[in-house]
Parts: sequence; C-alpha cells; structure tokens
Amino acid sequence: MRLKLFATVLCLAPAGCQTFGLPWSAQPPSAPRWPQQQGPSVASGNLSSPAALPPAVMPPGAQTIQPVQHLEPVPISAPEPLPAGSLKPVTLGALTLADLEQMALVANPSVARAAALVQAARGNWVQVGLPPNPTVGYLGQQIGSRGLAEQDGVYVDQQIVRGRKLGLNREVAAQEIFKAEHQLAAQQQRVVTDVRIAFFNVLLAERQQSLTNELLDLWKQGLTTAEALLRGKEVGRGDVVQAQIEVGNAEILSQNAANRYKAAWQALATVVGDPMLPAQPLAGNVEDGHAPHDWDSSLQKLLSSSPEIAAAMADIERSRWTLERASVEKVPNLLVNGLVNWRDNGIGGRSDGALQVGVPLPLWNRNQGGIVQAQGEVAAAERALQQLELSLQNRLAPVYERYANALNQVSKYRSTLLPAAKDSLGIVRNMYQAGETGYVNLLTAQRTYSQTNLNYMESLRELRQAEAEIDGLLLMGSLDSK
Repeated sequence: MRLKLFATVLCLAPAGCQTFGLPWSAQPPSAPRWPQQQGPSVASGNLSSPAALPPAVMPPGAQTIQPVQHLEPVPISAPEPLPAGSLKPVTLGALTLADLEQMALVANPSVARAAALVQAARGNWVQVGLPPNPTVGYLGQQIGSRGLAEQDGVYVDQQIVRGRKLGLNREVAAQEIFKAEHQLAAQQQRVVTDVRIAFFNVLLAERQQSLTNELLDLWKQGLTTAEALLRGKEVGRGDVVQAQIEVGNAEILSQNAANRYKAAWQALATVVGDPMLPAQPLAGNVEDGHAPHDWDSSLQKLLSSSPEIAAAMADIERSRWTLERASVEKVPNLLVNGLVNWRDNGIGGRSDGALQVGVPLPLWNRNQGGIVQAQGEVAAAERALQQLELSLQNRLAPVYERYANALNQVSKYRSTLLPAAKDSLGIVRNMYQAGETGYVNLLTAQRTYSQTNLNYMESLRELRQAEAEIDGLLLMGSLDSK
C-alpha cells in the first residue's frame, strides 16, 4: 500500500508526470510596465524608451540586440568571439574605414563580452518572475500500530506569492536589461572610435614615411651640392661635414617613421580583433575632414546621445522599481498545504483529507530597513546621473581645446606656413648654388622646411584624434579592462 502511494507521489511531481499544472501562467509579458515617475531632464527622450523583453525560452543566437539609434552598429547575435586571424578583408582592394569598423564589431572580444552580459540580464529577467515550485511528499502517521490506526497520505505544499512581487521583480530586471543594452552600445562606440583613431594613425604614418623619405632626399641633394661646391673650392670642408650630419639625422627620422607605421598597423589590427591581419593598403585621405564642430552643439549631442547617459537613466528606473518592490515586501505570501490520507485499520480502508492555509503576520518585520535602503538608492541614482552629466562636460572641455587648437594649426599650416617654407627653401637653395649665400642659411631653410612639415603632420594627427573622440561621444579604450 505504501509503495503504491509513494509511486503516486512521484507521478504528482512535475518532473515525473505532465498532468500536474500550475494555476497561473509562467509566461513573461510581451513588454514591461514603465513607471510613471518623471525622470531627470535630459535632452533625448529616445534613450529611456522601453524595449520589448525577450521570450521565456531564448535559444542561443536567437536574440538581436539593438543599440541606440545614432551608433548604427551591425546587429549582435550570439556572443561568441571569433578566433584571431580568422577574419578576411571584406574587399579585394584597399580596406576602407567602414570595412574595418564592421570587422571590429564582429571580432573585438569586448563587444562579445558586453553582448553576453545582455544575454545574462535577459536570463535573469526570466528567472526572477518564476513562481516557487510546489513541494510534494509522502506522510505516514501512527506507523507501527499493527494496522489498527496506521495512515498513509500524500501532501502538497505551495507558497502563493502576493503583492505583485514577481511582476515587480521583472520590472527591476527589465531595467537591468536596458542598462546592459546601453552598455553594449557604449562598448560598440568605443570600438568604432578606437578603429577610427587607429585608421587615421596608419594613414598618417604612411604620409610621414613619404615625408621623411622626401626630406632624406632633400638633405642628400644638399650634401651633393656641398660636395660639388667644395670641389670648386667655393665652400669649406665644414659645409660638407654639416651636410653629412643632417643626412644622418634624416635617416634616423626615416627609420623612426617606418617603425611608427609598423606600430600603428599593429595597433589597428589589435583593435579590429585580428592581430595577425597583414599590413595592406587603406582607402582614405587623412586630410579629408568634415564640418567644424562648435562647443554648444558638441555638448548638446553628447548629453542627448551618450549611451552612458542612457544607462544611468535605466539605473534610475531600476532603483524606482526596486523601491516599489520593497514597499510590497510586507504583503505576506500564502502558505497552502493539502493532505490526503488513506487509513488501514485491518477492517477496511477509509480516506480523509486536510487543508491548511497560513500567512505570516507582519508585526515586527515590515521591511522598514529595505524601504529606506531603496529610497537611498533612488536618490543616489538620480545624483549619479547629474554627476555623469557634469563629468561628460568636464571630459569634453580638454578634448575640445585640443580639437580647436589643432584645427587652427592645420588651417595655418595649409594656408601660410607650408607654402612659405617651401618658397623660402627654393629661394635659398638657388642662392646657395649660385654662391650668393652661405651654407648656414641653406641649413636653416632646410631645417625650417622639415620641421614645418613634421609639425603639420602632428597637428593633423591631433585634429583627427580629437574629431574621432568628439564624434564617438568621448567613448574610447575598448580593450581596457572594465
């Protein structure tokens, strides 16, 4: 008899029999309920809009994560980073900036890591809304009474969660999903910014190689001229020795430029996520810029479009839902116990049952401390958003200063300094060859020409990097530990 009852218990368990059903739906809603509180004033309203939550069953690769609209990255599916060296150039010709950005968004491990955290947040959303499992067991009473009063029974315990606690759990978890998605968007933007900076560094390194080779040829021509004038006894030996020193210095600059190109390419390949990517031509012109930035529009775009701001707003909403969840913690859950007995007294079996319903009394513990804690977290999250807005403005200030200085320098070099240095060198060189000026003047003109061109390249590098940082919402350093 007891063996038969024990088999009945196993059948009643959810894992052993499909006929046991829950009296409520365990399926998640299509979207979370958004709280009605007004958040802090931030220029963009799109950043805090709720997104559809995932279904309860999420097979790997089924989710497509959409970041904020202004970034326009490629969709991210299963967060599995590709092995280094597995990517191939997406074009047969020179690689473009768009090609490299696409490769990096797929292969950079930091993006896959952020996507995995989104997937984890989605799984947590499913889990926190599931009701407690019932407890099913066997109960034997007055065993050993030689069949006079023995009872065998099956009981079921179930805790019924009240106060919308499970739904509020999912509202809190939904904000964690939104925060993780905006953090993913921020990481994608960091990758894009890093690729752009590395791309321009490679183009500049190529230009610097050409420039230093040109300067080396120029100094060699000066040495040849000095040697010819020495043979004609028009200059002294000191001019030739000085020309030889300048050629040696130019050779050092040329080798340094070659080393810089190798380092710039390696940095680009690393950010792309394929450190074995061989050096190859890039399609782009480092001197092609866009419309100049101004401070007001740059700051407005930063505060209205930054994924960091969006993540902070999601954190505020999460803290508000946490406060609401803490407020209903005092609502007691129901404890329901059902029992069915079979009695065997040796004469004939008779069944009976019992039902117990219990509820904790919230006399001393009404979650007072939890509510105070949640209130403090709401205040802290709101202040954190204000702090972040000020921090972004503080971070933008030196970047914009670098940008404005570099923009002014590049404009001056292009319009005045580079043409003047070139004309001066031509005039002095002709005068030196005609014996109308000394070697010191030629040396000064050649050094001025060389230094002016090198300074122009550095100003151009600073301009492109500052532009990329401003366009990238100050998000960079994708491979730094987070």
